[in-house]
Amino acid sequence: MDLVSESTNHPSRYEMEGVVNNPTTPTSGGSSSPISPTSSNNSTTPSRYENQKRRDWNTFCQYLRNHRPPLSLAMCSGAHVLEFLHYLDQFGKTKVHNPNCPFFGLPNPPAPCPCPLRQAWGSLDALIGRLRAAYEENGGRPETNPFGARAVRIYLRDVRDFQAKARGVSYEKKRKRPKPKSTSSSSVSTTSTSTSPNANA
Repeated sequence: MDLVSESTNHPSRYEMEGVVNNPTTPTSGGSSSPISPTSSNNSTTPSRYENQKRRDWNTFCQYLRNHRPPLSLAMCSGAHVLEFLHYLDQFGKTKVHNPNCPFFGLPNPPAPCPCPLRQAWGSLDALIGRLRAAYEENGGRPETNPFGARAVRIYLRDVRDFQAKARGVSYEKKRKRPKPKSTSSSSVSTTSTSTSPNANA
């Protein structure tokens, strides 16, 4: 499948960086076609999350329109989502060291290196979550949601594992240790005392 061809109709670098790096930038709504941007009927001010989700959706729909050949949302599959994620890598800002780089696995490299910049795993993971929600909000069925495809989940897992090794960082969530229960103040003493029936009067 062809990746998006270079043309003046593609999203600008500024627009694409905003897809994963600028969660506070609001976007305008659009028409109600199947691959059109979402529009809000609420009179209240959208949250940062809603603004970013709408911006992500607008950008993905533009990506589909510029695809060669153009794609409708109904034709979109997990493979097209992977193409979109690869396309976004050119706008990444995270240094990901190659295995043959002397700084591979170092969290704080002492000098520059020619390794490429990529989208960080956390940004991609959050992006897919927003697009998965936007797809269903725009009439898509959960069972055909391309953003929830198995191939996409495997790709994100592989990106996470490789970037963790390449950057020398851990993406594992730290488990909170349970607080020890205090029994000194809440426990009731159950000591029993016995008296002799022959006690002195």
